[in-house]
Amino acid sequence: MGSFPVSAAKQAALADRMRRLGVSEGDLEERFIRSSGPGGQRTNKVSTCVILRHRPSGLEVRCQRERLQVLNRFLARRVLLDRLEAQRLGRLSEEAQRISKIRRQKRRRSRRAKEKMLEAKHHRTQIKADRRRVAPHAGEV
Repeated sequence: MGSFPVSAAKQAALADRMRRLGVSEGDLEERFIRSSGPGGQRTNKVSTCVILRHRPSGLEVRCQRERLQVLNRFLARRVLLDRLEAQRLGRLSEEAQRISKIRRQKRRRSRRAKEKMLEAKHHRTQIKADRRRVAPHAGEV
């Protein structure tokens, strides 16, 4: 594994994680392409986007988060290991759980669910209205 512009602790953690998952540098195939998006001349001239492929599993990751190619190489390895780990453990990763939770929250309610919710709100409004003090009539004291 090459030297990345991150702390030695992060590099050691990545190497340890690769060993634990049984991934070697020889299993990885790296390609570099130009990044897309804003950036002007630099984006058009420098290939900072990294495409990392794990040959045994066929998993492919694309990373263009940072402007430095070496940093994108490091981040691509981390993302690839995350996906391999989730695939091997056969469970949803924390990230996938978070995404599915957001999707559930944004999902539109069915008509029946909406009617039930509005009915419950109306019922609650009635309960609160019944608790209000009764104002005395104009003629009473």
